[in-house]
Amino acid sequence: MRKWVSVAIAAGLFFGGAGGAVADSVRTIAPLHAVGVQFGKGSYQFEPKSRNHGGFHFRGVLSDLMPNDGHNVYVEVKVEAYDWNRFKGTQKKSVTIDRVVWDGAAQYTSEARIRACRDRGSLRPDNCSPTRHYRRMANGDS
Repeated sequence: MRKWVSVAIAAGLFFGGAGGAVADSVRTIAPLHAVGVQFGKGSYQFEPKSRNHGGFHFRGVLSDLMPNDGHNVYVEVKVEAYDWNRFKGTQKKSVTIDRVVWDGAAQYTSEARIRACRDRGSLRPDNCSPTRHYRRMANGDS
């Protein structure tokens, strides 16, 4: 009888861990477009609280689509109710961005927003893609 109890406990721990791995799987970010900028080949993952501060981990390729306009491009990400975090690209190039943004006051981040923009200087408003909103599901899924 003890042997079966041990087997049942071991199986529960194994499958519980497997479920946690599936819950934090990598998801696709559809391309973000605005005039002169694109963030493509994107993906995201809500990290478990034991890794990377439980943050919003995103990666993708940020591209300057108008290389001769003299403007830079950037991706902005915000988590929870904090301000936007800006990750700058390079003029006339495409760069890979792989970053984690987290809420320092919580064990894990439960929601994030992301957009891609073209910096048009201080006199004109920036061009930004529509903002995408992602949430960690109650069961840990994203």
